[in-house]
Amino acid sequence: MGKIERLISIVMILLQKEIVSASEFAKLFHVSKRTILRDMEALSMSNIPIYAINGVNGGYGIMEEYKLDKRLLSSQDLENILTALSGLEQILFSPEVELTIRKIASMVHANAQQSSIHLSFYDWKGRAEILQVLRTCQDAINQGRLVSFDYIDKDGKSTKRMVEPYLLHFSEMSWYLRGFCLERRGYRTFKLSRTEHLHMESKTFSPREDVAHDLAEARYQPQLIEVKARIKPAIRDQFIERYGRNSVISLEDESLLATFQVPHSPIGFQLIAGFGTNLRIIEPAAIAEEFRTFLSSMLEQYDQAK
Repeated sequence: MGKIERLISIVMILLQKEIVSASEFAKLFHVSKRTILRDMEALSMSNIPIYAINGVNGGYGIMEEYKLDKRLLSSQDLENILTALSGLEQILFSPEVELTIRKIASMVHANAQQSSIHLSFYDWKGRAEILQVLRTCQDAINQGRLVSFDYIDKDGKSTKRMVEPYLLHFSEMSWYLRGFCLERRGYRTFKLSRTEHLHMESKTFSPREDVAHDLAEARYQPQLIEVKARIKPAIRDQFIERYGRNSVISLEDESLLATFQVPHSPIGFQLIAGFGTNLRIIEPAAIAEEFRTFLSSMLEQYDQAK
């Protein structure tokens, strides 16, 4: 069970029980009590009203006025909550997710005079386009129907594809479709932003015998590198939100040292570059040099001599 699944499970358990100890949670999820403590901190930082009781009979609970009737939540509602907790609502905030959140809000106890939680979502201009593509892919997966599209590779070359769709995957701010390409006669992963004219065909297909093995093998895990950097106070809160309080320490000269992990790829360097002059990599030296090269290639785009 991953962290997000464990967090939603903790919430649902606390909605049903008065107090649950850290030891009970640790035993249930086969993790350490320290992990449960970090989970509770994560839930509290997400504005879920968790409180702790110390002592022999102590543990964790959710404020009574925020408890709701679990029977009013469907399995789809729980999936939508999982989407919201994992932060994907900022990319894929569908009407279904919004409905679930409103349903929860309507079930807040009448004695709660004023909500202490306010949710704001950005209306990204490209959301409508990606939502339509995602929904078409999801419908095709559920109905076992082929999808066709023009696929543009990283060099700008376009090819027509007919694919048996099996899985939608989100990684590093991008959506991907995993499926069996009939043209290439093999499993392939397609970045959805590189597809054009995606269409669900009327023709159906039966899942291949080896699809479960392929999906297990195809789970994408980016190669991460640990970076140490001096940062300015202006971005300290951003590192705490993303990497936790222990990621930032104060040095004797009153400067801040941040330790964090990023993908060892242009995506990771783009993330670091977003901090501008508020961050300077100090370790590893090889990564600092790679980042320097990355920045130099950006500056070359603006070289007036070319």
